[in-house]
Amino acid sequence: MEIARDARIYVAGHRGLVGSAIWRELERRGFTHLIGHTHAEMDLLDGGAVGRFYAREKPEYVVVAAAKVGGIYANSHYPAEFLFQNLQIQGNLIHGAHLAGVKKLLFLGSSCIYPRLAPQPLKEEYLLTGPLEPTNEWYALAKVAGIKLCQACRRQYGSDFISVMPTNLYGPNDNYDLQNSHVLPALIRKFHEAKAGNAPTVTCWGTGSPLREFLYVDDLARACVFLLENYSEEQFINIGSGNEVTVRQLTETVSRVVGFGGSVVWDSTKPDGMPRKYLDSSRLFALGWRPQTDLETGIRLAYEDFLRKFAPR
Repeated sequence: MEIARDARIYVAGHRGLVGSAIWRELERRGFTHLIGHTHAEMDLLDGGAVGRFYAREKPEYVVVAAAKVGGIYANSHYPAEFLFQNLQIQGNLIHGAHLAGVKKLLFLGSSCIYPRLAPQPLKEEYLLTGPLEPTNEWYALAKVAGIKLCQACRRQYGSDFISVMPTNLYGPNDNYDLQNSHVLPALIRKFHEAKAGNAPTVTCWGTGSPLREFLYVDDLARACVFLLENYSEEQFINIGSGNEVTVRQLTETVSRVVGFGGSVVWDSTKPDGMPRKYLDSSRLFALGWRPQTDLETGIRLAYEDFLRKFAPR
């Protein structure tokens, strides 16, 4: 189902890593009626404000990319905020879309929803088959609830609401805060600052042994628009790159891209997180979609974005 280029499309979270990439992709494809509001313009925790927005703007399509996000440190230190705020945000947006008669909604989950020790690669049917990873369970629980709300709306109301499950993402407009960011942007900042300060070493958390999969966020955006036009099922669908690396290999790549000349020290007293997290994206690949950006190219693009924002020449 091709979406008309003048369709009213609301991207919730359009300033964030994922939302801004989806906005860029929609613009690139010629969509002319995109809707986005900043937090100052509309508080997504306020159900009344969200309801008034739907009544006023009448979006035909909705992409739920808004969320309170962060890495291991943020999840473990602010569990109540992560659970409550994400439940509120997605509940207001998804239920509001149902009430407003939105044609189609795409909800973005996270690969952390899978059980910590689920078989690898992670298939969609492994959801809720075991305990979650403790370091991000609060965020994961909220995302599981969002998936289930989309499924419930589909069953009870016939709503065309779909959910997608991206792997680890990175790229333009990422969060580079050392305490609240994910591993790849944190590494970019850490190595850049070490290079700028002529530090002899960089200390990284854990052992470097966990395996991770990364997807450049503009590839995710391409997949989301593809699925809006080509997918309509209750089962959520994984979006991955099809490649994985160890955190140690990732660190070496970031160090090389940034141009850091020192050595890496691993602090094994710090947590590794899940030992492996690799999505089975075969259902998506079977539909004909594939990513376009390899990891090193993507990291170079992300580092250029970091330099523009935090170290302008």
